[in-house]
Amino acid sequence: MPRPLPPAHSPEAPTYAGFDSWQEYAVLVVDDESGMRNFLGRALTSRCGTVRTAASAEEGARLVEEQHIDLIILDISLPGKSGIEWLHELRQTGFHGDVILITAFADMDTAIGALRGGASDFILKPFRIDQLLAAMGRAFDRARLARDNFVLRRAVTAFSEVTELVGDSPAMRDIRTMVGRLAGVPSTVLISGESGTGKEVVARGLHRHSPRAAHPFVPINCGAIAQELIESELFGHVKGAFTGSGGERKGLFFYAHGGTLFLDEVGELPPAMQTKLLRALEEKKIRPVGAERELPVDVRILAATNRNLAQEVRQGRFRQDLFYRLDVVSIHIPPLRERRDDILPLARHFMNTLSAQLGVAPLAIDDDPALLGYDWPGNARELRNLIERSLILGGFPGGGANPVRAPAVSAQASATLEDMEKQHILQVLGKVAGNKSEAARILGISRKTLERKCSLWQGQ
Repeated sequence: MPRPLPPAHSPEAPTYAGFDSWQEYAVLVVDDESGMRNFLGRALTSRCGTVRTAASAEEGARLVEEQHIDLIILDISLPGKSGIEWLHELRQTGFHGDVILITAFADMDTAIGALRGGASDFILKPFRIDQLLAAMGRAFDRARLARDNFVLRRAVTAFSEVTELVGDSPAMRDIRTMVGRLAGVPSTVLISGESGTGKEVVARGLHRHSPRAAHPFVPINCGAIAQELIESELFGHVKGAFTGSGGERKGLFFYAHGGTLFLDEVGELPPAMQTKLLRALEEKKIRPVGAERELPVDVRILAATNRNLAQEVRQGRFRQDLFYRLDVVSIHIPPLRERRDDILPLARHFMNTLSAQLGVAPLAIDDDPALLGYDWPGNARELRNLIERSLILGGFPGGGANPVRAPAVSAQASATLEDMEKQHILQVLGKVAGNKSEAARILGISRKTLERKCSLWQGQ
């Protein structure tokens, strides 16, 4: 039995980096000795958000199925199924959390076998409590680093640099009001609007002002991933789940645990995936591809679409029950041509933001009729791209120094924009050896959109 542990905030208590943030983690202690279970339960409750205890592998398995567990402290010698046997089963069923094995009887072969079997650490009884806390700290640091790195990589490749909902139109004021009302509730929100209107910006605003703001915001473009890979992308897979799956992979639901999962272009999901997503939303559990058991998840879902999903339901292309599950509350973003009061504020916001990023002086933007009179079929995304190109080239292609006052928003400008878009897409396709799914992911568009553009160019 380890020596008694000082109170969590006493001068004698050991301290570890990130100790105060352990409240976000759930820990399961599995040991057949009631004294050890009670001791660790009391010692860890003040340090971790949730602490559960079990006397056997079977009881532990039930608890893992009931709620999300980040770390398991597992005794090797258990009645019935041993800790190592259960560890192998956990990995095969898709459990991705760390496992610290503890035992009073072990040799070097046992320790090596445990680590090869998927344990993150191995501690011999009797142990000092600071040994266990140090091992827990390493486990939580790994989990935090993996999650932060994953979310950061997705954030870096995300389209939107807008951090606030910019605009003075009545529609944008209404949207800001809706975001304020809906941010604090757990309800699913369906965000609709044309491509480029800022659906992800609204989703990020809902997350940023929600109680989940300290946890990850994980976006996925459902139309940019090949249909045969979307299930693995969302739910993950176990080793050997399908040809080419050499190791296990954690899905986006796992990385979004405690936070928000943003399903952009949800209308592009294939029918089979719609069924599985509905089940995950209703039961708050996911089953990694190839796994035998479901795993609990705590994720808020925000979805977006540029399609009329109600019409898609009537035409049999989208599940009615999933539509109702996603459309608990809806926010519609009108196209930029219907809220012209937002054009100048957005243009100036993009100008200030992008000029700082590019390290160049901003260009003046005034109330030019050409800017305000253009329909902006690409919405805010097209406006942003125009501003960025203007800063890089010192003026709009084909015109003077001011990107707005040049003959930019004319038929000539549109043709120039299309040529530059075509060149950019072809460059991306070249870098990925023609892999359209990967190119669509990088470009932030659906594969169908990419294929449609390519087919148009082939006829030219």
